[in-house]
Amino acid sequence: MIKRQLQLPAKPKESFFLWGPRQSGKSMLLRSTYSDALWYDLLKTDLFVRLMEQPSLLREELLYKDLSSRVVVIDEVQKIPQLLDEVHWLIENTNYVFALCGSSARKVRRGHANLLGGRAVRYELFGLVSSELKEEFDLARMINQGYFPRHYLAQSYEPLIRSYVNDYLKEEIAAEALVRNLPAFSQFLRAAALSDTELLNYSAIARESGVSSPAVKEYFQIVHDTMLGSLLSAYQKRPKRRVIGAPKFYFSDVGIVNYLARRGKIQSGSELFGKAFENWVFHELSAHRVYSDFYYDLAYWRLASGIEVDFIVNDMELAIEAKSSTKITKDHLNGLRELVKDHPKVKRRVVVSLESRSRRTDDGIEIMPYKEFVQLLWSGKLINSC
Repeated sequence: MIKRQLQLPAKPKESFFLWGPRQSGKSMLLRSTYSDALWYDLLKTDLFVRLMEQPSLLREELLYKDLSSRVVVIDEVQKIPQLLDEVHWLIENTNYVFALCGSSARKVRRGHANLLGGRAVRYELFGLVSSELKEEFDLARMINQGYFPRHYLAQSYEPLIRSYVNDYLKEEIAAEALVRNLPAFSQFLRAAALSDTELLNYSAIARESGVSSPAVKEYFQIVHDTMLGSLLSAYQKRPKRRVIGAPKFYFSDVGIVNYLARRGKIQSGSELFGKAFENWVFHELSAHRVYSDFYYDLAYWRLASGIEVDFIVNDMELAIEAKSSTKITKDHLNGLRELVKDHPKVKRRVVVSLESRSRRTDDGIEIMPYKEFVQLLWSGKLINSC
């Protein structure tokens, strides 16, 4: 079994939410951590119908059992937001501790904007990261098959990813009535996949999808709320030259992007490999900032001329470029060199690459093999040392 970087408390004293994309491994992590928990799986039709019709049954059953020293897991809690009223009461009046698991807070927020009023801690689980796989980590495999455990570990992954997308449309979008026009949303997903790692252009994606720009903005919000993607904001503090302010968008799993964009097998050295490589670096950073509990700011920097730096950590503590090249040249360093003209106090500049050995340029830019990058990242010697 793969040991996940997210460490849930073995004996939790506080109830908590565990959010994460579908099939990121939430249920498996909860079962391995709380093997003796009382379990309510809302994917079970009979249980779902019973609690949907009468949410108070949860309270009545737990009070009858009087096992308040045990953890209660409610899996797919977003399917019945009304249960949170009962959970709220039980937290206030009993010693039960709840682990509330789900892949979308969107429906929950609509009925319970405060998400139990701060009475539950929030955890987030991502797809697999390099430090969890250790010797089994294979960059080419991860870039083609994605980060979700089932897909990454499978010998034949294409049918699984196709099924994942279909289930996402059916169970996350259609079943929750998040959009009225499911075919248009499906077309939007394919257009959005082509924009992975790029600046958001709502008008262009609207033309590709056949819907309005406001609808596209709402669709991106749905993708974000269902944890299938996230935005990366632009760094705009103290600009000396005109900078771009639009956000960039990254899907939570590059395997999903590959399927939606019909990329096929991605080979090292290709332009598509470079885009997928940037998505992977963003994935590692996003997971690290949450799992490490640092929650550092993450942004990108881009001039109006198009020169950019992929990732800025905190207030110019660290600047990172993702370059999937086996030989980094001066052209690859333009962004980092332009950055210091506007922000001379940037503390550290790193290029994550496919080069085999690490080195440092005369002006202090670190050229770092990707394996060394993730080793330093997850050992706390990269971000923690800034």
